[in-house]
Amino acid sequence: MSGQRAPILEVSQLVIERGRTRILGGVDWRVERGQHWVVLGANGSGKTSLLRALTGYLPPTTGRIAVLGKTYGQTDWRELRLRIGIVTSALQPQVPPAEPALDTVLSGKFAQLDLWASTTRSDRAAALRLLRRVDAAHLAAREWLFLSQGERQRVLIGRALMARPRLLILDEPCAGLDPVAREQFLRFLDRLGRRPQAPALVLVTHHVEEITPTFTHALVLRAGRVVAAGPTARTVTSTVLSRAFRRRIGVQRRDGRYRLALTARGRSVV
Repeated sequence: MSGQRAPILEVSQLVIERGRTRILGGVDWRVERGQHWVVLGANGSGKTSLLRALTGYLPPTTGRIAVLGKTYGQTDWRELRLRIGIVTSALQPQVPPAEPALDTVLSGKFAQLDLWASTTRSDRAAALRLLRRVDAAHLAAREWLFLSQGERQRVLIGRALMARPRLLILDEPCAGLDPVAREQFLRFLDRLGRRPQAPALVLVTHHVEEITPTFTHALVLRAGRVVAAGPTARTVTSTVLSRAFRRRIGVQRRDGRYRLALTARGRSVV
């Protein structure tokens, strides 16, 4: 299958076992061009292991992972990693405290943390354009130490976009944000997903409230297996999430946003 026609991501019968523990059990998932996905599931559902497998840090036991038609094990995964941007809190402690935001963005071109590679005027201009794109141009000279949590997440998104990935994974990006900062960040993500030529977004979260209208599809996991995968209208439902979280859950949707409540004897418990 050519890169022009291939899906952005294709996962087929992915199994990951370590010792006697089956972490993922036969996951099938396909991300097409123009789709933005949410990955939902309780702690221990396999979300983190799936992300590690996608980025080549957790080799599958069996199954197939392909990015733009290039298959894990048959292609240099270091090359494929450049097509997958990832924003995760695990990166934050590795950014030097005194590094300006512009340099942090630049480091994405070289898949480095603590930038040491030589850069050109063109590189710096491209990094500044990305800071503008993530509404953070005013932070270009500000040191990492003095950025807020929300500002750091935007800078890390700019860093991930520096390599022009076709897939951008956001691993619980709202963790640690206060309610106002979270809503501002989610509105920013919604705008990002609507931009022409935006990469396919994958938002990993526990919270349905973080699903904005730009997210078209959802993958719901439980104990390493797929409970449901498809358009959000069919997957982010009371029935599906009750199975995933093993609790009776009510899900409401209004103006493209979701709200979740536990239910007991037919009544909501908020």
